[in-house]
Amino acid sequence: MSRRWQGLTWDHPRGYAALRAAADRTGLIDWHTHSLEGFESAPIAQLCEQYDLIVLDHPHLGEALAQGCLQPLDRLLPNEALRSIERNSIGLTYASYHMAGQQWALPLDAATQVMAVRPDLLTRTDHAVPVQWQDVLALSRQTKQVALSLAGPHAFLTLLSMCAALDPDLTLDDGKRWHQREVLQQACEWLAELAALSPVSVRDANPIALLHHMTTHDDVLLCPLVYGYVNYTRTAAGNALTFHNAPRVASNAPGSILGGTGIAISQRCQIDAPLIEHLLWLLGEHAQTHFIAQHAGQPSHLSSWRDPGVNADSSHFYLATLDTLNAASLRPRHDGFIALQSRASAFLREGLFNRSSPATLADGLNTLCAPHSTIAERNFCD
Repeated sequence: MSRRWQGLTWDHPRGYAALRAAADRTGLIDWHTHSLEGFESAPIAQLCEQYDLIVLDHPHLGEALAQGCLQPLDRLLPNEALRSIERNSIGLTYASYHMAGQQWALPLDAATQVMAVRPDLLTRTDHAVPVQWQDVLALSRQTKQVALSLAGPHAFLTLLSMCAALDPDLTLDDGKRWHQREVLQQACEWLAELAALSPVSVRDANPIALLHHMTTHDDVLLCPLVYGYVNYTRTAAGNALTFHNAPRVASNAPGSILGGTGIAISQRCQIDAPLIEHLLWLLGEHAQTHFIAQHAGQPSHLSSWRDPGVNADSSHFYLATLDTLNAASLRPRHDGFIALQSRASAFLREGLFNRSSPATLADGLNTLCAPHSTIAERNFCD
């Protein structure tokens, strides 16, 4: 039987391996891929014209709703099944795809910014795995081997995670709020100091390239905030990494900005019962724990993150970062945020590489972000 539906995901094994393996069992979906950069910034309406199923992340929702290119899942899937997925999904992964009173994607994959470590290199220092931000700064000053993830949107996302550690009670997901000046100033001070000491070799690396570099080179022993990839806890060549909770401030929860992916259904898709059954199977506990985790994926099901076998096979990647996933914050999701995220990251990179002062960085971010937040009030926010 020829495949009926066309799907688009991203071109890392975590993004496509499990989906293709599952589709091979049914013949229902032909999964195509695009780059991580395309996943992060490609116009969602254009993609929905070409594909029935789209793997996306939650900041694209405002743009997608403004373009009217997705189908709300509440009208397609059984309410009982959606409630079960909601109950069993880790942290805000399910809620991140709920907007304007409806559900727009199923949380296939869970990730957030966590700490990546080369344990063999860290043991050569006098430091344990850092817990507080002050510990990260001390390690950077001593070794000059602490890297930042700054490529693409990640400079801004790193800054937002630092702010979340400082001010965990502020929520940005509706786009109507922005951080206080003193929070921004402190985060920019940390960012500027770490960027000045970060190895130049990974300055332009996206998270995948940065983590791969850490497994094959010895100039980076730790990245305090990078989207976690369980794949790099086991490597065919090079040195495996361990992952840990994002840094904290005092007794606050780890500060981090949620990533991960969801499966959305475009307006062009003529969904039927076999496709619904397949999607619900992908989100079920058995598939998440015993299929997705065994096919290079990174499940979103809370039971999978707690499963002893899944953790034993990944240097306890899941349990070691569980607190961060549970506490991770949502990004703004209003129409226009993707473009804002790109502008803010470009501004930060230029300022960091030119050694702009933390005050200049904070002022520039306020200029870019605070006025823009009012746009959300006329878009599709809960």
